[in-house]
Amino acid sequence: MVRIAILASGSGTNAQRLIEHFQHNDKVRVVLVGCDRPEAGVLQRAWDLGVPIYSFNTAQLRGGAVQKELEAQRIGLVVLAGFMRLVPRELVRAFPDRIVNIHPSLLPKYGGKGMYGEHVHRAVIAAGEAKSGITIHLVNERYDEGRHLLQVECPVLPNDSPESLATRIHGLEHTHYPAVIDSFVRKAI
Repeated sequence: MVRIAILASGSGTNAQRLIEHFQHNDKVRVVLVGCDRPEAGVLQRAWDLGVPIYSFNTAQLRGGAVQKELEAQRIGLVVLAGFMRLVPRELVRAFPDRIVNIHPSLLPKYGGKGMYGEHVHRAVIAAGEAKSGITIHLVNERYDEGRHLLQVECPVLPNDSPESLATRIHGLEHTHYPAVIDSFVRKAI
């Protein structure tokens, strides 16, 4: 069985969709949700769905404790779902081409440090972009620069606010992220 760990920092809607997608799968299962923020909603979502939780801080992430926990749990794939930290080089090297992230823009536009959530949507609207979307990509040692697995577009409407654009982007994320992870794992099995 491929054991998936999700790393998240926020409310956890993408994490919930991933957990539910693989909940009754005999070959793939989300077995751990790691979180760097004790107040994050993802912790309650994981608890409600019966997935063990691993809480850590930035020092533990950088110091290798998170990597050791993932290795001890025999994790085959790490999935980032709203994880707001740069993945340390050592962790990337320990899981080569086995860490996947989702970003709320059409990378390489609007990626990099500090470009997440509403910050991205505000920048897209301020630039007058006609379209936005999501990028699902492998993680490397830099923010949002790994090989793309999928990009999906949506229009930016003339009267869009960051919130209305975010709603459409979340719809894309919830639809496509579980399917891409499922396909990625099936190719690896």
